[in-house]
Amino acid sequence: MPQLSTPTALPYTLRRVGVLMSPDPADPLEAEGVLNPGTARAPDGQLYLFPRMVAEGNVSRIGRARVVVEDGVPVGVERQGVVLAPEEGFERGAGNAGVEDPRITFLADLGVYVMTYVAYGPLGPRPALAVSTDTVAWRRLGPLHFAYRPELATDLNFFPNKDLVFFPEVVPGPDGRPSFAMLHRPMWDLEWLRPGEGAPAPAGISDGRPSIWIAYADAEEVSRDLSALTSLRHSAPVAGPEMPFEAAKIGAGPPPVRVPEGWLLIHHGVTGPVARGFELSHGAVYRAGGILLDPDDPSRVLARSPEPWLSPETREETVGTLGNVVFPTAVERIAGTTYVFYGMADSAIGVAALERTDH
Repeated sequence: MPQLSTPTALPYTLRRVGVLMSPDPADPLEAEGVLNPGTARAPDGQLYLFPRMVAEGNVSRIGRARVVVEDGVPVGVERQGVVLAPEEGFERGAGNAGVEDPRITFLADLGVYVMTYVAYGPLGPRPALAVSTDTVAWRRLGPLHFAYRPELATDLNFFPNKDLVFFPEVVPGPDGRPSFAMLHRPMWDLEWLRPGEGAPAPAGISDGRPSIWIAYADAEEVSRDLSALTSLRHSAPVAGPEMPFEAAKIGAGPPPVRVPEGWLLIHHGVTGPVARGFELSHGAVYRAGGILLDPDDPSRVLARSPEPWLSPETREETVGTLGNVVFPTAVERIAGTTYVFYGMADSAIGVAALERTDH
């Protein structure tokens, strides 16, 4: 495997390309923004965007739109309706509802698209899963469940969880078995839900800031029954806030990309105040960077970017429902270039090119 020049060097960066999608003022389902999309290349070869569409009252749905490409560059979308709405009990509360922030990974070994999303139900943000074979019809597999690990001395299913994304290929599990791995971001904060509970982090976790974790589903079990993707084992921390632009928290972005050095995870880092529960983190700044994971053990960090690759600078990134946010959630290869799709200030969707800096 190629060696990096320094322990923290990563020869990549993100180059801003432009705005891909803005809210349609005539559509009430987009009244509070379009943001944080997934992407998938359908069986017909066409690339589709799956934006989070936010209606009045912060009610989110997941839409589908064809990506318009001109001269190899994604420049816009053609809307094709809604594919997932908060219709199940675990996606709705008495005063809130939402299916949010989809990440979509095509698992070629199974011939299936896997959409992780956040169900905003009665107990706050909970992880859930849906699958498709054509990117049009999506079947819910339901909420995710994390197997109990005695060494953590807690139940991960107690806690809100976000930033969920599967690797596109089978990887070695910690038990040596071929596995489908998923990154996730549990949050050790129950105070907002039940005053007096505080933030009871698992045993051995000395830094309570939200961090990236990994969990695994056994590949053989999944090949027999797709619903096994919702049963995750061996959950463990991967990376916590370390660099200055990650001081408050970090979270996974698009599905990890296989590069010569290993698995490249584009992630977000946050500085400033972190809100609890249902609140937005006004005053925080979200930036994008990268983490390199070991291909033979994706729970092991090989390198990470000491500086952000993309920071909020344009009006679309600095002014919106939640200002000063670039939030990467999808990645696709188009005409020889790798493009990253990201939320802009919780209001619009931008696109940036992933480029090597050592060429």
